[in-house]
Amino acid sequence: MDSKQAPVVECSKYTKRVMLKTLLGLSDGGVGLIGQRVVIGGWVKSSREIRKQPVTPHSVPAQVVSTKDVTCSEVLQSRIPLLRSIMKVFGAGEYRVREKINVVFQPQPSVSILQVSDGSCVPSLQVLVDSALATPCQVMATGTCVLIEGMLQQPSLQGKHVVELQAEKILHLGLVDQSNYLLSKKRLPLESLRDCSHFRPRTTTVASVMRIHNALTWATHGFFQDQGFLHVQVPILTSTDSEGFSEKFVVTTLLNKGKNYDQISSTENAGVSVEAIWASIKEKSKKVEELNRTNSNKEALFAAQQDLKKTQELVSQLESRQKANSGVTIETRKFDFSKDFFVRQTYLTVSGRLHLESQACGLGNVYSFGPRFQAVKSESKKSLAETWMVDVEMAFSELEDAMECANDFLKFVCKRISEGYMEDLQFILKRIDQKVMERLQLTLSSSFERISYAEAIEVLRQVPGKRFQGKIEFGVSLTEEHESYLVDEIYKKPVIIYNHPKGLRPFYVHLNDDGMTVATFDVVLPKVGTVIRGSQSEERFNVLSSRASDIVLSRSMFFVIRMEVLGLQKQQYEWYLDLRRHGSVKTSGFSLMLEPLVLYATGLNDVKDVVPFPRSFGRANN
Repeated sequence: MDSKQAPVVECSKYTKRVMLKTLLGLSDGGVGLIGQRVVIGGWVKSSREIRKQPVTPHSVPAQVVSTKDVTCSEVLQSRIPLLRSIMKVFGAGEYRVREKINVVFQPQPSVSILQVSDGSCVPSLQVLVDSALATPCQVMATGTCVLIEGMLQQPSLQGKHVVELQAEKILHLGLVDQSNYLLSKKRLPLESLRDCSHFRPRTTTVASVMRIHNALTWATHGFFQDQGFLHVQVPILTSTDSEGFSEKFVVTTLLNKGKNYDQISSTENAGVSVEAIWASIKEKSKKVEELNRTNSNKEALFAAQQDLKKTQELVSQLESRQKANSGVTIETRKFDFSKDFFVRQTYLTVSGRLHLESQACGLGNVYSFGPRFQAVKSESKKSLAETWMVDVEMAFSELEDAMECANDFLKFVCKRISEGYMEDLQFILKRIDQKVMERLQLTLSSSFERISYAEAIEVLRQVPGKRFQGKIEFGVSLTEEHESYLVDEIYKKPVIIYNHPKGLRPFYVHLNDDGMTVATFDVVLPKVGTVIRGSQSEERFNVLSSRASDIVLSRSMFFVIRMEVLGLQKQQYEWYLDLRRHGSVKTSGFSLMLEPLVLYATGLNDVKDVVPFPRSFGRANN
């Protein structure tokens, strides 16, 4: 008789447990594995208890302690010695001792039905735990960590599950203090979860976002590795200001030396403005009033009130510190960086493009993936102090090549997400954004519109009856409002804007023949705006290093002059000039900001909700 062999479920090599994605991610949802014994681990997301049939009390003979059932007279005799003696004289003292029958009532048996998730997939596994194995109060609390061995079986209760686990052994139990565990509350808004980043991944929404974040990361590596790029690491600590006009974090050890430095206001050192916090308090107060007025759910109101309370406490502490420090700030202090750890002024890097270019000049096509830092005092939903960026540099290439590469890259990662993470996308469609699939398909199917900066300005000027808040004139940066109108209203698809005015872009970009614009481009996506900024680097040594009496009529924007205008120190860039002195080559590339791309693929509105530990103006909680 030909029997079909049942599939064998594989354990994780290093934890000796089965990941739920291995079970529930199968085409049949795990039905083919019924009858197999497995070990699963995870956290309880929700639970309920079902009582078994009532058990009839049963008689148990007393074994350790016998109690006596006595009459009223026997009680009196035992309590009143004199009365007992009198009754004995009259012959009433003889009494029969009878054994009492103990009636022991056992707790009514029940079954705890747990929905357990381990973060590997959207669905949870239904686990049945008999009260004889663990009491309901031990396992049912939301957030309880369990490691359970049991048998996979058909669901005993009608519902959405096609397979469940009947627990046989509990190998680990991590209890939860429900009164202090934030996630024990139902449906917490994402804003309130930002103050407890260490617990956020246990929520279904954040777990899905992190899986998509991971998918975009590996799709990035996959694309460039497939195209023959080398992955190289660029420094996080650098003495070079890569952009020339960016707000940077200064790295120093001098603050730890000497008593005077200890007096520096911690408020200024942290970059926190009391005025900004008061403005935040005003906004938070409005939010609390609105929630009160609209009779919103209690959880959201409570979270908003707690957030307001913490902010009020913070501003009180900062004001006290400012008074105590008598206005001493870092700005009034002069540092001798020659005595610092790195001898010269050092920053956290803003971009890896310059360092990556040196690698491209010897290795060809290269890319880097790592953290970048900007000390921009902004509370924008798209602004972070610490971001992750993909930097790309290609030797022997021009602007058109970089634009083509950026186009192909975005289509590749959107395809990878659409095909490999449908379960997470379906959850996002249901809970977060109903247009997420539409956007991804639009990126895959459409050809990106390519327009010059000058053409974009002209198109926006000719929009009838529309008044933009920002100026629309040559030489002024396009705002988020302008970009959004171009992609959402005019072209209704991704747009590449190229050839920006030279005053808006870094010093190292290639100057175009018109002497007014440089070879740069931005890729603007619907909903999130600019996700990629790219350029062709200036390869001509004389343009970078020579001076000219008339830089307006000349086709050259001279490096030294531009450095003087931007306040840059020439000696810090000698290594970069060396690339032009010795074997100069045309290079082009771009930088992709990963967080806005995650927003694009998840439908969320704030980058603070798509990174594990967000660092933004005024916030670095752990």
